[in-house]
Amino acid sequence: MKIEVLRNIGKGLLKEIPAMRLKPYSQGALGVGAAGDKTFPVDKKAEEIIISGLESSGDALTIVSEEYGFKDIKGGGKKVLIDPIDGSKNAISGIPFYCTSIAVADGDTVGDVELAYVVNLINGDEFWAEKDKGAFLNGEGIFTQENDKFYIIAYEAQSPHKDIPQIIPLLVESRKTRCLGATALDLAYLAYGAISIFVNPSPSRSFDFAGGWLLVREAGGIFTEINGNPVEDIEIGLKKTAPLLVSGNENLHKKALRLLTRR
Repeated sequence: MKIEVLRNIGKGLLKEIPAMRLKPYSQGALGVGAAGDKTFPVDKKAEEIIISGLESSGDALTIVSEEYGFKDIKGGGKKVLIDPIDGSKNAISGIPFYCTSIAVADGDTVGDVELAYVVNLINGDEFWAEKDKGAFLNGEGIFTQENDKFYIIAYEAQSPHKDIPQIIPLLVESRKTRCLGATALDLAYLAYGAISIFVNPSPSRSFDFAGGWLLVREAGGIFTEINGNPVEDIEIGLKKTAPLLVSGNENLHKKALRLLTRR
């Protein structure tokens, strides 16, 4: 698959999804998606646009989506991991920070991801990466932070009472902290060099971070579990798997690991 297929899907999303934020909570949940979270109209609409675009590509694909679950196109093929709306809580609340994340893998693990696309559904920023070809923002090459200063540490706290105490030793060393609420965008802007560290103590699903994994790796960053173990062998699927620690470079990562493993 070529990146142009995913960028065309992005254009379709940007035509329809941003306007839906003008009516937060205007409709209740439609049900529960395949991954176990509530599905709202904005999730459903985004997924429909993405699947339609993939079906039109002519490629044999196996879709792994937060809402739909598994779906084969033309008998199945490379896996396409989709988070139709990453930052759903922001989207339905009217908070303008959410995106679509799509990753294509030629295999069954995170390390098999070869193409990634993340589109900011508010300002239209398009991030993409191709394995061994680099990472890009709106067509320009991007790179992670080069020095070892903790300028901005972004984090996710799915269970604040449990998650935040685990990462306090790291957060207090940062000049600024942010909990933005959309993992794929956090990782995309880390790849761009705007964020020094991203940490999520709770397990994440592969479609939440697979695209971000390739973006960060291609931009020069380090991506592991929160204890430093690699994520490349994690199986692609709908189950929650790895708590994450992602850094702009190796020195940042070593510093973060030391702080998080202090007893």
